[in-house]
Amino acid sequence: MSMFEIINKKKQGLELTTAEINTLITDYITDKIPDYQMSALLMAICLKGMTTRETTDLTLAMANSGDVMDLSCLGDKTLDKHSTGGVGDKTTFIVSPIMAALGYPMGKMSGRGLGHTGGTIDKLESIPGLRTELSTQEFLDITAKHGLCISGQSGNLVPADKKMYALRDVTATVDSIPLIAASIMSKKIAAGAQYILLDVKTGNGAFMTDLDEARKLAQAMVDIGKGCGRKTAAIITDMSAPLGRAIGNSLEISEATEVLKCDMIAPDDVMEVSVTLAAYLLHMAEGLDLSTCRAKVEEVLRNRTAFAKFAEMVEAQGGDVKYIEDPTRFEKARHIMTIRSAKSGYLSEMDTRGIGVAAMMLGAGREKAEDTISHSAGMYLYVKPGRHIEEGQSIATLYTNNEKAIATAGEKLLASIKFSQTAPQKTPLIHAVVN
Repeated sequence: MSMFEIINKKKQGLELTTAEINTLITDYITDKIPDYQMSALLMAICLKGMTTRETTDLTLAMANSGDVMDLSCLGDKTLDKHSTGGVGDKTTFIVSPIMAALGYPMGKMSGRGLGHTGGTIDKLESIPGLRTELSTQEFLDITAKHGLCISGQSGNLVPADKKMYALRDVTATVDSIPLIAASIMSKKIAAGAQYILLDVKTGNGAFMTDLDEARKLAQAMVDIGKGCGRKTAAIITDMSAPLGRAIGNSLEISEATEVLKCDMIAPDDVMEVSVTLAAYLLHMAEGLDLSTCRAKVEEVLRNRTAFAKFAEMVEAQGGDVKYIEDPTRFEKARHIMTIRSAKSGYLSEMDTRGIGVAAMMLGAGREKAEDTISHSAGMYLYVKPGRHIEEGQSIATLYTNNEKAIATAGEKLLASIKFSQTAPQKTPLIHAVVN
């Protein structure tokens, strides 16, 4: 069947065959299908949708379009945790060492940030000397020896997704659940882990702002994982406020170490989400009841074996461990400003995306892929929704090396906070489990 016929078939809402999906992906990455025809198909998918079988076939075809990691040398219980992204989300640096401390290899490939969400690799590279560009063999060797490695994507993983996403970004076809699910899961399948836990964010700082839409995406990805022979589950967590107090690269690494050290000042929300995710991963791998899993997770935090695993990984990847042992060593931003409230009342709502944009303006993130980030830039929040605030009270401290940006970012932050005279209803951190 020609590409014209495939487009026409999907335009009519008909189901594509496995062979048709495999052929169109193979032909597209070998430049036999022009962008204008793939754009037309993407729009047809966006409007007409795909069945679970079609989406699974698309995922596998995309995953097999490039290199596929073989993690069999690490055993048969290799784990991965993926977040759909948010502001202040540093759970990868907590969950991964916890699982390594419990004896499960966590070899994780992550990306850089773009827009209002921070990138795992950008945050990790704020540790002086730490290398994230590793060969496949280095990645496997470090994971095998230390049980933990977090690196940038190596090799030629999922080239079909890279090429298709570039088109989706400029053709208004990003917000299609089958295409989002296939994009995410193709990378997870190609990365090789047998157990995949998805942290699907919902709220005004998440890609899926609506809870029902987040459920649909979570279910679609879980169905794909199972269809690809992977043990898969999803936990829907809240992103209607930044996670934790720190937003920015070295600031978030510092906060992650507070949790790993079970420090008294570690933020409760980061601790709760991290423990919940780690406990569920252990439940998936061992089948133990969740209360037992939670107790095991909390123990490796209390006795600091999880922190020791993180330190092992940092050293193995060339990083200076002294910076995570004593985060006050991190380079300080040249310009610092405390933002104070201009009114009194209950903090009723945060525009989390707006706060992420303010951090990006300070230099903590990228507006364009070619932008340079500052590892010391970002902000530290003192308030969360539900708290009563007095006029003149400190809301946040901003950090930047760009003096011209600090006032504008402060205005953006203040515009992202709403007040009321009555206490708002508390939003749960954990919304649902999908399996």
